Amino acid sequence: MAETIEIAPTVHDLGDFKVRRVLPGRPRTMVGPFIFVDEFGPAQMETGQGMDVRPHPHINLATVTYLFEGAIHHRDSIGSSMVIRPGQVNLMTAGKGIVHSERSPQEERDKGPRLYGMQTWLALPDGKEEVDPAFENITEDQLPVIEGSGATARVLMGTLWGAHAGTTQHSPTIYADIVLQDGDIPIDSDADERAIMVTEGEVELDFQPLEPFKLYILAPGHKPTLSGTGRAMLLGGEAFATKRHVWWNFVSSSRDRIEQAKEDWRERRFDVVPGDEQERIPLPEVPKTVSYP
Repeated sequence: MAETIEIAPTVHDLGDFKVRRVLPGRPRTMVGPFIFVDEFGPAQMETGQGMDVRPHPHINLATVTYLFEGAIHHRDSIGSSMVIRPGQVNLMTAGKGIVHSERSPQEERDKGPRLYGMQTWLALPDGKEEVDPAFENITEDQLPVIEGSGATARVLMGTLWGAHAGTTQHSPTIYADIVLQDGDIPIDSDADERAIMVTEGEVELDFQPLEPFKLYILAPGHKPTLSGTGRAMLLGGEAFATKRHVWWNFVSSSRDRIEQAKEDWRERRFDVVPGDEQERIPLPEVPKTVSYP
């Protein structure tokens, strides 16, 4: 296997489920536009319980939510209200500023929610960091599925294996959900930067076992083969020429812009989320998510 960079996840135990974070990390802050990569679950919650991520702000990034199991009700300050289910993508573009919440729908709580999926953040490129906030739900029919030798790949963003996803791209991006049943699939080599994370099963890259939940950043130009039985996420895209900073839920090329966002949240200058106005996550003294020098 060609030389790769390996990033072990930081694990946050939230009681009902675990979150494994591989970006940002000390070895690398970004892979293409991906600047935050979380895998959560699988988890089975008790009847009446659920996920409750209270309203919180973002700037200068886009969030991408994708589920393997379960459902999440997204609400935001531009009036969006959408329950995402497996096979769909929720893309929320924060731009100059947005607030959102993510909660288990009541029907999921009534039966005991399953929760298993991915949330990633994409840094917005130079010249687009302060675009107007936006939200879109991309349905299964807009996300092509490639089938091969014991392998199925759903293209979530960008163009892979000759198929193009209907998801908006703010900069060239690739993102795919690969499921293997004693099969194999070549990994496209066109993107500047690419990485793979196995979320379940026994999967190999060029016949070398991959450790679940660890991020493997591939050598540029190398076209390896993924094989085995399990699931893996492929992500990456065009490399950024300008450094991005991360502090809590804020991403920007400007540290001053992040300081302004911190003050704006502290002083309640962000818009509220219709239908979820009563709660908010306060600005932390020490955030769990930061970029490193």
